Amino acid sequence: MKSIFRVAPLLLTAALIVVLIAQPSAEPNAYLVFYKGEIRVGVDASYAPFAVATADDLFGLEIDLARALGAEIGLPVRFVNLGFDGLFDALRTDQVDVLMSALPIDPARSGTFLYTQPYFNAGLVLVGEITSMRDLPDHRLAYEYGSLAESEARLWLRRVRPFDLLPLETHDAALDAARTGEADAALVDYVAARLYLRDQPEWGTNLTYVSDTLYAMVARGDRPAIAARLDSALAELHANGTIAALIDKWL
Repeated sequence: MKSIFRVAPLLLTAALIVVLIAQPSAEPNAYLVFYKGEIRVGVDASYAPFAVATADDLFGLEIDLARALGAEIGLPVRFVNLGFDGLFDALRTDQVDVLMSALPIDPARSGTFLYTQPYFNAGLVLVGEITSMRDLPDHRLAYEYGSLAESEARLWLRRVRPFDLLPLETHDAALDAARTGEADAALVDYVAARLYLRDQPEWGTNLTYVSDTLYAMVARGDRPAIAARLDSALAELHANGTIAALIDKWL
């Protein structure tokens, strides 16, 4: 009997170890990840509708999203308004924990900096009855002269049969042309399209992505726990519809 009682605690310990290994690891305490007891978010609040500064307030899609992330993680958020050129320097020198400022994922910065999963796609979209660039032959495409849309349109001219180009002064002018029938479609960035369609609710048209420009949050490369915790919170906000609701609110 004595030998049984000596072995039993060892078996129980081994069983507990197996159970613990089988369980998914819990996220670290938020205060261990964000050691200041808050999430310091660097923004350039000069780009509506993502972030705008007034004399006594900040507002915009990214401001709302950062606050939602703070609520999800369980920490207060403090915004640090920076000039665009100073964003990465502020992150590098520990003035902020993370950047959220309409920053496209840039593979050239990977390693030094870590990008979270994207929260917004600001890529080019085709607006109009035509829903694929492959369907443009024998049709007319409007776009803003000198923009990324023009580069994309000329690229497609080498891929498909000819179509007519209609360069205009602004992306709104290109969208006007598609709405009034002067062009069969317009090629503009997603933000411009959504803002235009918000002001033209009677125009029930199609909006189709042609290219991707993915915005993500940026953390320091030597602090992967921050990027991981933000990633987890972003995944939850995607899943529960918070991010989609914020995009609809601001665009």
